[in-house]
Amino acid sequence: MTEETRDGSGSAVGTVTEVPEPTPGSTPERASAGRPGTAPESASAGRPGTAPESASAGRPGTAPESASAESASAGRPGTAPESASAESASAGRPGTAPEPASAESAPLLPLRRNRDFTLLWGGAGLSLLAGRATAVAYPLTVLWATGSPGDAGLVGTALLLPMLLMQLPGGVLVDRYDRRRIMIGAGLGQALIAVVVTALLLSGRTWLWALLAAAFAEGALGVLHQLAERAAVPAVVPREQLPAALTGNEARTRGAAIAGQPLGSGLVALGASLPYAAAAVSQLASVICLFGVRGKLQQERTGPPARLGTEIREGLVWMWRQPFLRAVMTAVAVTNILFQGLNLAVMAGIQERHGTPFEVGLVLSLSGAGGLVGAITGGWWNTRFPLRTLVLGGLLAWTAFMVPVAAALNTPVLLGALFAASGYVGGVFNVAGGVLLVRAAPDQLRGRANSLANLVGSGAMAAGPVAAGFLLESTDALRTALALSAVMALTALVALASPGLRKAPFPEPGDTPADGPGKTSRKGR
Repeated sequence: MTEETRDGSGSAVGTVTEVPEPTPGSTPERASAGRPGTAPESASAGRPGTAPESASAGRPGTAPESASAESASAGRPGTAPESASAESASAGRPGTAPEPASAESAPLLPLRRNRDFTLLWGGAGLSLLAGRATAVAYPLTVLWATGSPGDAGLVGTALLLPMLLMQLPGGVLVDRYDRRRIMIGAGLGQALIAVVVTALLLSGRTWLWALLAAAFAEGALGVLHQLAERAAVPAVVPREQLPAALTGNEARTRGAAIAGQPLGSGLVALGASLPYAAAAVSQLASVICLFGVRGKLQQERTGPPARLGTEIREGLVWMWRQPFLRAVMTAVAVTNILFQGLNLAVMAGIQERHGTPFEVGLVLSLSGAGGLVGAITGGWWNTRFPLRTLVLGGLLAWTAFMVPVAAALNTPVLLGALFAASGYVGGVFNVAGGVLLVRAAPDQLRGRANSLANLVGSGAMAAGPVAAGFLLESTDALRTALALSAVMALTALVALASPGLRKAPFPEPGDTPADGPGKTSRKGR
């Protein structure tokens, strides 16, 4: 008999528990450690000598079941067993449906019919679109108002600085407090900031200090919103559909980036205050979507919260004890540096041959379009290939596409094709990384795991242009591109030989997120 267990929020996590046929004289099995509230139960009423069995391993508070009964609702300590004619105890709770008394689990609904995921996805998409539009609008507003590129650069830096400063404390807050309230509070805060900036610009005043403060505050709230949304996805999506859900999230992020930049610059051209007014409306719509999401978006926390530094250290220790994840993050950091440097080298190469800025924009736009297609198809790759294959294959593919870039600097069409192919691999790679984080990190550490991954990626991206700039000062674009390609090839070779990547973290498809650091539970245990 198979059973689909569900988490405390009412969404199916998709763990399939094989219940073996009991044999007379068998011995009782102990429930998995750390599972309060589970009650042993006879496999069949009236059959002496049969062994009581535990519910699904590694799931706190999961109710036991009889050989002829359906599961009680997961995550509710001390739930009593039910007879074959009874419905699941989860009936009537938001986001759950009674399971029929049959040996087959109910079929999964497509994600487009998952109301909670659709609202969460759409609300976060509106917030991301507003953020991408204002990210372009802030420096343009200052540049057009003051004529100072330096002041425009300061505002742009203030907007991006929270990506480095807020990741670690933001991850702790997302793991400690209610994720829905964090997203709602962040959305309302961003809407308020946009309204204030709109009023400031309509009054004819362009105070640099006010725009610096507004940009930094908006960037900080944006980090909190994104971390909370990523950590909340497993609470509203069955485990089998996580690759598809994360594919949709990656496609949404890339789509917002592609649409947000021209939207922000176009609105600035029509009126300096327009992008901020539009952002306020978009953020409020995002908040309305979040109010419609039912159920809790994280597991219950027990005990008083630890100090901020202690919780940050706990996340760092957990990450360090994940060899596969640590190796992937190292590879991501190196490749982010290389691709940011390659972008600058391509700009310099196009300038050296007296090309136009339009060619630069076309190449980078093709890279973004390739990334969007890669994100859309990322779920297909993740359901057919192991994570180890996707990681190593992605590094080798990037090497193959980066090596010809030096020879293609004088051929814009070929250059655009190579960047589109590299962007496609990046989209698939990002979906694979999201699946890895969701499956590896327990719920109480998921916010910190995402924040650490973001911090490594963002920090590396900031270092790329600086490193390539010094290299371009001492040589030309051709040699710089060749040097970056050589480092990429070396990175792929090191990854192939890396002990951390020799064994995938989840050898079986039925592995589930851990109940504690560094542990996983498998079906049937």
